[in-house]
Amino acid sequence: MSTAQRSDQSERVPADHPQVAAIEGEALAWYEFADLVRSLRPAERLLPGYYRDPDWSVRDLAAHVGTWLAEADVQFQRMLAGTYEGHAVDVDALNATLLEAIRDEPWDVVWTQANAARTTMREAWFSLREGSAESDWWIAKSGAPHYEEHLVRLREWVAELRSERHR
Repeated sequence: MSTAQRSDQSERVPADHPQVAAIEGEALAWYEFADLVRSLRPAERLLPGYYRDPDWSVRDLAAHVGTWLAEADVQFQRMLAGTYEGHAVDVDALNATLLEAIRDEPWDVVWTQANAARTTMREAWFSLREGSAESDWWIAKSGAPHYEEHLVRLREWVAELRSERHR
C-alpha cells in the first residue's frame, strides 16, 4: 500500500479544519520518514553516522522527532486549556534535554513513543479549530517541516546503510 493510500485510509482529516493542507502534509512527510526507518534492519537503526559530532543513530533521530512531537502535544493541550504561555524556547537546550531523557531507551520504546506522541499531537492539533502563529510555530518545530529537515540526510544515510549490505 502506498504512503498516500495509507494516509487517505487511516488519517481522515476533518474536512472543515482550517489547517487541512498542513495536516495532510504532515501525514505524507511522516509516512516517508516511517518508511525509510522501517526499511532498515534492527541493527542498522542503532549504528552511529546519521549525524556526526555528536554521533546520532536512526534511533536517536526517532527519539528526537518523537520528543518534539510529545512537546508539541503538551503545548497544544495548553492552548486548548487556555494556559499556553508562548514559545520562548531555547531550541538547542530543549533538543539536548529531550534527547537526554530518552537516550538510553531501546529502539522499540523510542519508536513506540514517537508514534504515540504523533497520534496524540495530531488529536490535539485537530482540536485546535483556528490556526495561530503559536500553533504554526509548534508544527514547524515538530511536524512536516521538522521531518523534512531530517529527510534529506535520512535518505542519504539509509542509502549508505543499504549499500553496505552488499559488501
